Amino acid sequence: MIPKIANPLNYPLAVFVAGVCLFFGVRFANISSFLMLPISISVGVIGSSFLANNPLNNNKINLDNKALEEELELAKQEAKLLIKKAENLRLEAKNLLHDAHQMDLLTAIEYGCDRTFELPEKIEYLSKKLSGSDSLLSEEELEEKLKTNLKKQQSANGLALKQLRQIESNLRRNIDLAKQGKSAREAQVFALTNILTESAGVLQQLQNKLRTSDLTNSQALQDLQDLTQELSSLLTMNNE
Repeated sequence: MIPKIANPLNYPLAVFVAGVCLFFGVRFANISSFLMLPISISVGVIGSSFLANNPLNNNKINLDNKALEEELELAKQEAKLLIKKAENLRLEAKNLLHDAHQMDLLTAIEYGCDRTFELPEKIEYLSKKLSGSDSLLSEEELEEKLKTNLKKQQSANGLALKQLRQIESNLRRNIDLAKQGKSAREAQVFALTNILTESAGVLQQLQNKLRTSDLTNSQALQDLQDLTQELSSLLTMNNE
């Protein structure tokens, strides 16, 4: 795999190291700035490329929204716990379900448990999908522009006033669009965390019933099948 070249401006640490290199090279090593400048740029590019290709750095969530980043980090932790619980449930099911008429249920439980292994990848995908700013339009900047526009309107008249009102209309529309973009990102993250919470509940319910039900009773087996189906449906819901 060929390492990708990264823009140093996206990596403050690389820029800092390049700056230090330039300062010490010119100030203490008495190297010409014409020579040190390309060397420092090279150091910045190499440093940023190293950081960009570092798997640990790639796993860091960057949504430019601290609340959403924390929510996704919690989702990652919750997904790990869910995988562990699903693995325990799978082992319990294997120990309890041996008879031929119980094999369909065992297969269904194993399928449901397998879906939990897909959660980290789904969270990673969502993180990448939502990465960057909430919106191309900054709601705060647009609000400031709107205030300025309204102030100008107080002393304007004629064609100038007409144009200012047209700009006001565009600004209000863009503010609405910026709010919608922010809400859409929040909705996707909260939908994911909601699925994780509901799945954990169903998983626990499934384990309780598996331990307490009469596994020779067809109705009890059907109830467990229904719960397993509910678990699988929840965990595949986010694929859409």
